[in-house]
Amino acid sequence: ASLIAIVYIGHVALVQPDLKKLIAYSSVAHMAFVTLGTFIALALVREAGNPAGARLGIQGAMVQMISHGFVSGALFACIGIMYERMHTRLIKDYGGIGHVMPWFGVFWVLFAMANCGLPGTSGFVGEFMVILASFQTKPLIAFIAAYTLIIGAAYSLWLVKRIIYGPVANDHVAAMRPLDAREWIVLAVFALGVLAVGVYPKFLTDLMEPAVQQIVTQLGQAKV
Repeated sequence: ASLIAIVYIGHVALVQPDLKKLIAYSSVAHMAFVTLGTFIALALVREAGNPAGARLGIQGAMVQMISHGFVSGALFACIGIMYERMHTRLIKDYGGIGHVMPWFGVFWVLFAMANCGLPGTSGFVGEFMVILASFQTKPLIAFIAAYTLIIGAAYSLWLVKRIIYGPVANDHVAAMRPLDAREWIVLAVFALGVLAVGVYPKFLTDLMEPAVQQIVTQLGQAKV
């Protein structure tokens, strides 16, 4: 079920005309990695007798949850900034925002890269750990899950192309004001979280290790 959600919802996100719906569907696909990591951990403990691999799956799921809070929160904040200026969420109403709001364009591209799992961002770490754990017990699932990263790159980069790059779409876009100090600070905090987890995730995995170990032990002892 998790794998179906990752693949199917990723394709659904590709055809969305509404900014908020696209990011919402992508959030569902990314959160399916959390459940996939949990189920893979269970399989590694019960079927493969591999508690180290199970810890990797649980850690990946937990890092993915934290990353999702940063990346999806940042993208929804960006959509709110755009909506506050244009009062529309339709992708076709935007274009060339990078020309009139350059710093906004920088933030959006960073968050889009994290959304499609670029190494060095938080979006890469959790998904990669889940895929590595999957490969230890069910390589086919790992390959299919890895394929979904291509889908994520497709809708994320296509969205960047349509709203950030290219000529300014219309007079309403041309009149959009740059980020104010409050918006700049909010997006900068999100960016810091995305980069901190992406560049040095060890501080997170060390912090959650006792809880992860307890979860893996309980998975091995549970009767269900």
